[in-house]
Amino acid sequence: MSDKHYDALPKAHTTYANIVKSLLPIGNSGKVSKDQLPQATYYVDDLHIDQENLDDYRKICGFADNGKVPITYFSVLSQTLQMNMMVKEPFPFAMLGLVHVDNSVTQYRPIGERETVAMSVTFDNLRDHAQGQQFDFVTTVKSKDEVVWEGTSTYLSRGKKPSSSKDKKSKPRPVTVKPTVDDNGTHSVFEVPEDIGRRYAFVSGDFNLIHLHPLSARAFGFPKAIAHGMWSKAKCLALMDELPDACTVDVSFKLPIFLPAEVELIAEPVSQLQNADDGCEFGLFSAKNDKPHLAGLVTLKTAK
Repeated sequence: MSDKHYDALPKAHTTYANIVKSLLPIGNSGKVSKDQLPQATYYVDDLHIDQENLDDYRKICGFADNGKVPITYFSVLSQTLQMNMMVKEPFPFAMLGLVHVDNSVTQYRPIGERETVAMSVTFDNLRDHAQGQQFDFVTTVKSKDEVVWEGTSTYLSRGKKPSSSKDKKSKPRPVTVKPTVDDNGTHSVFEVPEDIGRRYAFVSGDFNLIHLHPLSARAFGFPKAIAHGMWSKAKCLALMDELPDACTVDVSFKLPIFLPAEVELIAEPVSQLQNADDGCEFGLFSAKNDKPHLAGLVTLKTAK
């Protein structure tokens, strides 16, 4: 078990410097087995939210300035720890080849923007996939030993599926069909500007080259730069009705949003969430050809 404790979140520029170093073929001790993930947990013991960064995040995603932390914000903060873990631990996959396929966040109560919390991130759940292997980053946020937020980000490493893995297989991803607009829900058609990837990168710290410019995106097989999946999720939630105080929001990322783009959000009314079995579905689609960009579900959650 390799655990590391930080007094504050690592800075993005030092994180990316380490990523560049990890890509250089210097001092490579050999290949790492793809049969297991590192046994490691990284902690930020006293996380004070940067108010300026939080304000910038609200503005670029469209969240209200209401004194509460947006439900997706800790997913963004945890990415710095995730990147450090992939660089500093014996991580078995190529970082630049990872695809973010799913994200789930659970908020057990509203979290004040001035609260001091503790955050931890760990690897989990390596399993086979038809296109390679998937694994999770699991993030936990506590306030005075009370779990107030949890998140799971699922990534796919494309490649030949190993025959030796004993982990459970991933479930088939359902086909997403554009639904009929619910007059009581949320329906919004909006433009996604060409520079949203660069602007969001400076707020989130995610400077993945596929999001920044058409030239850098082409180096990784994309004809244009694509929007960050977590920006797309946050933008949808910001446009929808106010979420319950305690809820889970699951999202599967579908086809990339090539920038610039015109997209369409269709969501069921959040007010229909009355019982634990109720769900509020939402989706983001191309406004031109109805192809899906993400599919989401909001459900109620009880205090942990």
